[in-house]
Amino acid sequence: MTTVTMTVNGKTVSADVEDRTLLVQFLRDELQLTGTHIGCDTSQCGACVVHLDSRAVKSCTIFAAQADGAEVTTIEGLAPDGRLHPVQEAFREHHGLQCGFCTPGMIMTAVDMIRRKPKLDRQTIRAELEGNLCRCTGYQNIVDAIEAAAQQMAAIKSAGSVA
Repeated sequence: MTTVTMTVNGKTVSADVEDRTLLVQFLRDELQLTGTHIGCDTSQCGACVVHLDSRAVKSCTIFAAQADGAEVTTIEGLAPDGRLHPVQEAFREHHGLQCGFCTPGMIMTAVDMIRRKPKLDRQTIRAELEGNLCRCTGYQNIVDAIEAAAQQMAAIKSAGSVA
């Protein structure tokens, strides 16, 4: 057993875990943060994407012990004040989900994508989503949502820097 301590959604957590415990298992089983989904067990689907030290990662590919000392943000941590994050709001407005299983991973990937590349075109969005699978949609509404969120976040950032 290894003791891990990390900050998850702004709160410091510590627990003893087996060395083979994946971060996704730690989040879901130990912390009850079930918004992070396990979809494929092979790191192909992206349903388990979280932010580790502000970077999108597939939490099924990382041991919990590797996240010791790190800052982790899950889908539950995107809206700490109860208001939807602009990407979550855009997914709602543009119907960027159907069954919702892939949605947390898609949103976490999109937030990271927009952080890294604030001026996104549709081709780039589609390329960046390669590691996230959705079995319900044709991705059109997901791309629409991410494009709208990127534009909204750029406008917010621009307005904030003017004031």
